[in-house]
Amino acid sequence: MLLLAFTDVHMRKSSLDKIKEKAIKHKPDFLISCGDLSNFGNGLEKAAKFLNDLKIKTLMIPSNHESPEQVKKVCEKYENLIYLHKGMYEHEDFVFFGFGNEGFSYVDEDFEPIAKQFKKDYNKNKILIFITHAPIYNTKLDKLEMGHRGSKSSRKFIEEVQPFITLCGHFHETFGKQDKINQTTIINPGPDGIIIEI
Repeated sequence: MLLLAFTDVHMRKSSLDKIKEKAIKHKPDFLISCGDLSNFGNGLEKAAKFLNDLKIKTLMIPSNHESPEQVKKVCEKYENLIYLHKGMYEHEDFVFFGFGNEGFSYVDEDFEPIAKQFKKDYNKNKILIFITHAPIYNTKLDKLEMGHRGSKSSRKFIEEVQPFITLCGHFHETFGKQDKINQTTIINPGPDGIIIEI
């Protein structure tokens, strides 16, 4: 399976153009947005239409620049957009699990009960891909000058469940960075998008 993942596009035309180029060239099975498509909601509708017109199923989560309500609304409007926040989406041997946090707290009290329920419900025979916005605590993806600023809640989930891949964003300083927690590869795909083959 091929994925084209991206984050923190913030309506940059150059990034949207690169995503389109990669989508046409590689023909991925899914596009994955890790949040911050817009600038505080401005341009979200335009970006959503742009992605929908690529005619590839696109998994989306909210973030600090788009509320859950805003993202859900555009996903309901466009047939190729899938609202993944607090939910899962199964495709063949894969299961995608999404949570769109804002990225400004170590502990996310909203996420922990959802993660606990997901661990009970999901098909453990499928390959898990975790999609979130905040970077994962104590990795190359959350390290800034003032130290590690990522999500401890997401890290706990990863340590317990061991997704095959985790995709996140939020910190522009770590675009393109990758790390591992045990068997889980963690990636900040950046705004121009990267192709991931599984």
